[in-house]
Amino acid sequence: MPIRLGLPDTLAGASLPRRLLWLNLLRLIVLTALLALTGFPFGVAHLGLGTESSRLALSALATSFAVAGVLAVLLRKGRFIEGIATTQLVFDQLTWTVFVHLTGGVGSAATLFYGLTCLAGAIATGVMGAWIAAGTACLFYAVLAVSAAMNWVSGPADQNPAFYSSNTDEILYHFGVNVLGIVVVALLGGYLAERLRLTGGKLVEAEERARRAERLAVLGGLASGLAHEIRNPLGSIAGSIRLIASNHHLSGDDKQLCDIIQRETSRLNDLVSDMLDLTRPRAAELVQVDVVAIVNEVVSLTAASGRAVSDVTVRYVGGAETQIVTADAAQLRQLIWNLVRNAVQASAPGDEVRVGVCKDSTHCCVLYIEDDGPGIDAELVSRLFDPFFTTRSHGSGIGLAVVQRIADEHGFKIAVTGKRGQGARFEITLGANVPSA
Repeated sequence: MPIRLGLPDTLAGASLPRRLLWLNLLRLIVLTALLALTGFPFGVAHLGLGTESSRLALSALATSFAVAGVLAVLLRKGRFIEGIATTQLVFDQLTWTVFVHLTGGVGSAATLFYGLTCLAGAIATGVMGAWIAAGTACLFYAVLAVSAAMNWVSGPADQNPAFYSSNTDEILYHFGVNVLGIVVVALLGGYLAERLRLTGGKLVEAEERARRAERLAVLGGLASGLAHEIRNPLGSIAGSIRLIASNHHLSGDDKQLCDIIQRETSRLNDLVSDMLDLTRPRAAELVQVDVVAIVNEVVSLTAASGRAVSDVTVRYVGGAETQIVTADAAQLRQLIWNLVRNAVQASAPGDEVRVGVCKDSTHCCVLYIEDDGPGIDAELVSRLFDPFFTTRSHGSGIGLAVVQRIADEHGFKIAVTGKRGQGARFEITLGANVPSA
C-alpha cells in the first residue's frame, strides 16, 4: 500500500514508480552539479579537459546521465520496477567509487555519496533498498581499498601523488571508518523508512475511518426519519397480509402473491434495521464469548430462513473446539449473520455456503465464510464495504457496511479473496484466543 501523508506526490507519499522518478530527478540535479563543478570541491578541477582525471570524471557522468535516461524511459512503461530500482542503486555506488578514486582514493571525502545513495535506497524500496545500496558500496569500496593496499592501481597521473601515498594502516583506518559510516546510515535510513511505512499505513486507516464516520453521520439523520416513516406503514401492510393469507378460501395464485408481499415486506424491514444498525451504533459491551457457539446458532437460523430453506445450503465446516474471544456477543452475531446472508444472496440455486472457525499462524481466531457465487473482481474489493455499494441488482449495500463498522469497533481485520466466477471467501481475524476457564 502506498504511504499517504496528506501531501500528494511527495517522495514519502508516492507509489514506487513515482518515487523512483523523483529520485531520478534528484540524481540528475546532483550529476549536473558535479558536471559543472567537476573536481572543484574535491581537487579534480585545476585540470584541463584533456587530463586523465577530467576524462574519467566526464565519462562517468556521461554514463550516469545515459543510464538515468534509459531507466526513466523504462519507468514510464511501468516494467521491471524493482529491477530498475536495484540497478540504479548499484550503478550509483559504482559511479561514486570512480569519483572516490579520482579525488584522493580511500581517504577521499567523496565517500559521503555512498551514504546519500543508502538514503535514496531507503526512500525507494525501504529496508531492502538501504541494504542493497550499503552492500554494494562496501563491496566497491573494499575492492578500491585492496587495490590501493596491493598497489594494483595508482592515482591519475595529473593528480598530486601525496593523495594516494597511504600505507596499509591508513588504508585500514579509512576503510573501517567509512564502512562503519555506511552501515550506520543504512541502519538509520532503513529504520526510518520502516517506521514511515507503518505510521503511514495507520494514518491511511485512521483517515478512512474518519471519512466513513462523517458519511455515516450524514446518513444517520436521514435514516432515523425514514425508519419511522417506513416502519409504520410496513407494519400495517405485514399485518394486513397475514390476515388475508389466513383466509382458507384464497386460490393458489392469491396465496403465492401474499407470500411474495410478506417476503418483500420482511426484506424492507431488514433494510431499515441495517440502516439503523449502521448509523446509530451502540457502544460495544466486550465480554468473553464462544465464537463456535455463535456461528452454529447463526448457521441454524439462516439455514431455516430465506433462500437457505429452498435452494442454497448453509453448512458449518469448522471443528467443534471452543474458541473464546473478547467481543460484544450481539454485534458479533450481527456481523456473522450479515456475512452469511450476503453469501446466500450471492449464491445460485444449488450452491453451498460454508462457515468455519480456525486459528491462523499466530494462534488468532479466524472466522471464514465461503460461497460458490459469481466471485468478486479484484478492483471492486476495496469498495465492498462502502454504504450502498453492491454488485447485485437487488442488493442494498448496507449489510457489509455494518460488518465493517462492527469490525472497526472491535479491531477485527477483514480479508476478502476470490476471483470472478470462482466464488468468494471472507476472513475476519477476531483476535487472540482467550483460554477457557
